[in-house]
This record gives sequence, structure tokens and C-alpha cells, in this order.
Amino acid sequence: MEFRFYAELGDFLPPGRRGRAFEHAVAPHENAKHAIEALGVPHTEVALLLVNGRPAPLESFLQPGDRVAVLPALRRLAPEVPAGGRRFIADAHLGRLARYLRFAGLDTLWHNAWDDAELVALAADEDRIVLTRDRALLMHRHVHAGGWLRDDDPLAQLADVARRWSLPLHEPGPSRCLECNAVPVPVPKAEVAERLLPNTRASFEQFWRCPGCQRIFWRGSHWRRMHEAVRGVAATLASLRPVSVR
Repeated sequence: MEFRFYAELGDFLPPGRRGRAFEHAVAPHENAKHAIEALGVPHTEVALLLVNGRPAPLESFLQPGDRVAVLPALRRLAPEVPAGGRRFIADAHLGRLARYLRFAGLDTLWHNAWDDAELVALAADEDRIVLTRDRALLMHRHVHAGGWLRDDDPLAQLADVARRWSLPLHEPGPSRCLECNAVPVPVPKAEVAERLLPNTRASFEQFWRCPGCQRIFWRGSHWRRMHEAVRGVAATLASLRPVSVR
């Protein structure tokens, strides 16, 4: 039968199969999802399946002679959703991305010791979007939502995630703990003064304490660097957003 993968889905295919239709044999017991993933494309990257020009579910069984068109989950700027409207889980190789997402106030689980089975179970139990550069992880049958990140750079990854899921980086929610993902709460300086270095104690008045790991936060040089980085990504995305004409 004939397959064609559109737009960025070609990234998963050998060069000779990109941007064109090609023949691919499908076993009678395979549904469309199995056939698409056998060709290297995770089901989480597919937004629409057309069989002979008509929309069809990924679980459809294909027939000899079918023409199959596979369209991607578009990475385009759409109306923003509240920061709390998406929850993520990042694989072990995306620690820096997880920290940026947490800084932007986005609920993001990450641990460098999870194996794939643990990560998939958490994603399924807590309805989280899986972020990874491992396409095989997204092909797991219990992964219902996820994204394959094309870039190695964590800020480029942040831009990709923000664009695909319409995240409001320009007005982030309260930052989460960069280490454990809990939301730090304001704490009087007097309560944490003994835990501060002399220079920090003398230079800052506002502090936050994580209710999870008990770390203390303040808006020092590290906070400023991360703030500028996230603001730079937000500005780039804003420049791409089309202006509506009334």
C-alpha cells in the first residue's frame, strides 16, 4: 500500500522516503499505528491519519491498495493555555530543559535514575506529556501524549515545547523548585537567616523556601541568568506570533 508522511514527520524517515509517496507492505495483523511506528514515526507525533482521503483512527486496519497520508502534530503558535494546564515528564537526558520548565512555573517531573518503565508508568498515572529525544520511548503503548525534541540545546528545546503546547513563557506562573518541582513559598528572612551566607544575608531581603526539599531561594545572579534566558525565548516566540487584523 502507499504511504506518505508530511512536513516534519519526514525527519523520522530515510532521505529517499521524505516528501514523497512510497510503497510499504503491511502484515494483515498490523493496524495503522503499528505500521507507522514500524517505519520509525512515533504515534505521539501524528495529528491526523487519512486513509484514501478520509480521516481514520490510528487503530484502523489497512487494506491492500489503501493510500495512507500521515500528518504531524503542528508546531505552530496557537492561543495560549494557562501554565497549569499542561504537565510534563522529561527523560533522564533532559535535566537542563526540566529546570527551565520548572523555572517558568511548569509542572515538570524529572529524575536521572528513572528507567523507561518507571517514566512511562508515572506519565500514565499522572496524565503527563512525555518529553524525550528517544523516539522508541514515545512508541510505548502506554504513552498517550509526548513530543520528540529535535534539538540538543535546552533553550531550543524550551522554545519547541512552548510553541507546540502554547505555553505562556512571557507571563510564567510562580517558579517551581529547580530540584524537586514543588512550588516554593515566601518565608521571612529572619526564619532562614542562619542558613544564609553573610553576603547573601546582607544583599537580599526576599526569600522563598521549598516545602518539598527545604531549599532556600532568592533572586540572585543565577535567578537573573535564567530569567533572561526564558525571557529571550519568550521574545523570540512573540516575534513569530501573527498579528490579528480587526
